[in-house]
Amino acid sequence: MEDAYIVKGGKKLKGNVVISGAKNVALKAIIASLLFEGYVILENVPRINDVDELMNLIRALGAKAAFSEKNKVKIDSSIMDKNKVDLLHASKIRVSFMLFAPLLHRFKKCYVPNPGGCRIGARPIDRIIEGMKQLGVKVNYNSGTGFYKAEMKEEGIKGEYTFGKPSHTGTEILIMLSALGKNKVILNNTALEPEVDELIKFLNESGADIKKEGSRILIKGVSKLVQKKPFQIMSDRNEAVTFAVLAVATKGEVTIEKIPIFLIEEFIKCLKKAGGGVEIYNNQKVRFFYHESLNSLNIETSPHPGFMTDWQPNWAVLMTQAKGESIIHERVFENRFSYVNELKKLGAKIEFIPLGVANPKDFYNFDYNPEKIYQQAIKITGHTPLHNAALQIKDLRAGASLIIAALVATGESVVQGASIVERGYEDFEKKVQLLGGKVKKI
Repeated sequence: MEDAYIVKGGKKLKGNVVISGAKNVALKAIIASLLFEGYVILENVPRINDVDELMNLIRALGAKAAFSEKNKVKIDSSIMDKNKVDLLHASKIRVSFMLFAPLLHRFKKCYVPNPGGCRIGARPIDRIIEGMKQLGVKVNYNSGTGFYKAEMKEEGIKGEYTFGKPSHTGTEILIMLSALGKNKVILNNTALEPEVDELIKFLNESGADIKKEGSRILIKGVSKLVQKKPFQIMSDRNEAVTFAVLAVATKGEVTIEKIPIFLIEEFIKCLKKAGGGVEIYNNQKVRFFYHESLNSLNIETSPHPGFMTDWQPNWAVLMTQAKGESIIHERVFENRFSYVNELKKLGAKIEFIPLGVANPKDFYNFDYNPEKIYQQAIKITGHTPLHNAALQIKDLRAGASLIIAALVATGESVVQGASIVERGYEDFEKKVQLLGGKVKKI
């Protein structure tokens, strides 16, 4: 295997796509399942590399985790007997850091290495560690081994913590740490993403006492969590946007099923403004299509309910086919433009531009360093024909975007790094082929 896709572009893609389960819900639910007594069943779990890596990691800890059907996972932590996370598997997946929660509840002491995953910017690990410490967990980092050592009291954590800036992962790990125990925890300025709501729903269905009031979360620790019925993983909003852009950018039409509209409302609003076709059939089904020349539209990424950072690489491809100049301003991560030079190989006209920001420390969601030079905005000159090229995928969402661009382009392209796309997209090659796209993994 060369770990690459051969892509023949220049064809309008048409058809139907059923959206798979959300990666960012499935991974967190699998980890949270280790908090439960007895086994846990999760349905609509995507068969992707990240899920496989996480289950390998869990099995290395002594727990049981496996697919019982194509998209059904069964997890049993009753025989988990190790409190140190395997470095090899953890280096491949960012959510490994969240194993702090079940390991501390089980053993009161654990060892977790620095997380892996896509290098799209410095992850706000310090916000997570600060929150854990403030709520009563002792945490020390050994730079020699690359492991964090954490210890928690028998009664669990307690107190109140306010995030300086909302952290998706930080919110979820502190929720997990607080769900069991004898105390109350209050979290302020938490992340508002729907994936956080799904984690709360999953835990509450099994006996947790968690209440969310805007960006404030109130948690009363309970003695145990026991699943009463299988939990259904919601559909992946990132996959939905990928196929929506694929439809419009190739001047085709794709009907997307199993996607609650509220998950992609901001994207739909922007796509309509840019002249893309959108037809909503019900709250779970929507048709995206090309019906007129696209207009350029500037976007600025921000946490939910804003324009999601994971969507902007797709938007960049779309804007190469729109009239005029458009700007993408990235506020969430400081290294999200790995795809720019790759799109240039296809003939895209993109340049980095400076944008004045009055108070960058408050404006950007990452930890802004005034001594560092950032490139947070690009200008795209659109209505540009794309041609074939040899491309290299460097992160998950950018990878899907490069395949879209290759499908828009004329000729045959080689896209290296197929396994990166397979980290987060289930049956991506097959779904594109069913739409008439010429994509083949080699």
